[in-house]
Amino acid sequence: MFDLKINKIHAIIIFIIIAAAGWFAAVNPVFFVEKNRNNVFAAKDNLVADVSYLTVINPTRDSSHAESLNRVADYIAAEFSKTGCVPEIQKFTVEKKEYKNIICSFGTENKSRVVVGAHYDAFIDSPGADDNASGVAGLLELARIIGRENPALSHRIDLVAYSLEEPPYFNTSSMGSHFHAKYLKDKGIKVAGMICLESIGYFSDEPGSQKYPLDAFRLAYPGKGDFIAVVGKFGQQGIVAKIKKSILENSDIKALSFNGPEILPGVSYSDHMNYWKFGYDAAMVTDTAFNRNPNYHEASDAIETLDFDRMAQVVRGVYFAAVDF
Repeated sequence: MFDLKINKIHAIIIFIIIAAAGWFAAVNPVFFVEKNRNNVFAAKDNLVADVSYLTVINPTRDSSHAESLNRVADYIAAEFSKTGCVPEIQKFTVEKKEYKNIICSFGTENKSRVVVGAHYDAFIDSPGADDNASGVAGLLELARIIGRENPALSHRIDLVAYSLEEPPYFNTSSMGSHFHAKYLKDKGIKVAGMICLESIGYFSDEPGSQKYPLDAFRLAYPGKGDFIAVVGKFGQQGIVAKIKKSILENSDIKALSFNGPEILPGVSYSDHMNYWKFGYDAAMVTDTAFNRNPNYHEASDAIETLDFDRMAQVVRGVYFAAVDF
């Protein structure tokens, strides 16, 4: 009987250790955060202007309207040019139509790269304010901050605006990010990490506003959608923790993180998935999209629903993540 009790205690201890290890692997807690008070800022007015332009494009900027996507590509290239970089256009063809990735690079003398990307196409018939005009606006503002601050870089930063992330091309080799990631791999280019900006502008302080793919998430995560999330797959806790720590240290936005299996809904649902396919570390910065935003893929995904103050804080945090990578 005594041995049986000992065995039960051992089993409980082992279970607690495994559960704690799993919690740490998934949640990625960050300790000893020291706020960095500096003068770097993301301009809210710029974010508003960019989202405004992208959401009034007519016809909407989806894959069936290549002319609208090309107008957006021209706008992105022009805004990139204002920051001092010379945009590179990566053209690709899908079903006999030409699409474009727009790339703005800083620190081109360095061999290792950090990629920050966001898709500029939208779901059919949606203005796509959060998904993903918010991410593109963040990308453009990152270029402006880097151009203005001129930080000393030990690596190259490639800011990439992708086409064709949305259905019907989602999770296919026709995605713009697939073409870009494949190019990097084919050329043997070293990528230290990729940061995907996917829906970064919708926040809510209402109790119950945050949903999760599994009820078990509620044991470790809040019920309010008042945070930005950094999401990666198992085995890439390092890049997730690094990005999360930079956001926490350099902004006033609440940042949480999650590492999990790729098959869990939401973990791989954006352009970062394609960098995983080619062996690169990558993570997504997101407001969790459909797990929070009731306007996801709807005509109601409008500029009026976004929180640009919090969005500016996200961009500020990502700037330091990219520069200090």
